[in-house]
Amino acid sequence: MIRTNVVQLTAAPAFAYREKFRSGGSGIVILLQGQKQPGIAAINKRDGGAVPAANTNTKIYTPEMFKEAIELTKGMPYHKLASVKITDDMYPKPEEPAEEPEEIIIDEAEYEALVAYYTGKDGKLSYDLLNKDMIRFAHSSSIVRRMIEEKKSAVTIRKYTVGNKFRNIIGNDDLTNKQIDRMVELLDEVYPKGVFKEFNDYLRKELGKQKKK
Repeated sequence: MIRTNVVQLTAAPAFAYREKFRSGGSGIVILLQGQKQPGIAAINKRDGGAVPAANTNTKIYTPEMFKEAIELTKGMPYHKLASVKITDDMYPKPEEPAEEPEEIIIDEAEYEALVAYYTGKDGKLSYDLLNKDMIRFAHSSSIVRRMIEEKKSAVTIRKYTVGNKFRNIIGNDDLTNKQIDRMVELLDEVYPKGVFKEFNDYLRKELGKQKKK
């Protein structure tokens, strides 16, 4: 599903619309004149900012373009359309500027390093590898075992595990929880089944054992 109104950007010769992901989130699609590949970004559910997809060239599709697209399409209703093509009769739909959201910046090289770490032999991002790695870390961590024994929530344990693993993989101990959350949301948006489905099942199973004791 895409928005009925396709908006024209002033930051570049391009048009944009919002799209609903199967996972329930929403994103921005930008059609730039002279480019066959559109620019795609998820919309952060917490701060409303754009999180470009891994295959989106951020040198071509700049943060300014996504920011303007988000502002111009805000509040428009969703309707089904078969396709969108750039035509000469498209024109901008001016809107009141929205309050500027807090910027949470993710280094592109760091995100690519994370994706590369969990890329399988077929050259594709493997969510099976990612989940197995999280389960292996949780199983071997004395801190995670203690959190399970103390019956902490699955969300709390997952955030601790994912945060530690991502910081270790990227090699940046200064990554904030919000930056980690944004990386997770981006991965989750491009994987409709849920990026940590197997890991969540593992945590629920381990916590269930504690409840029976």
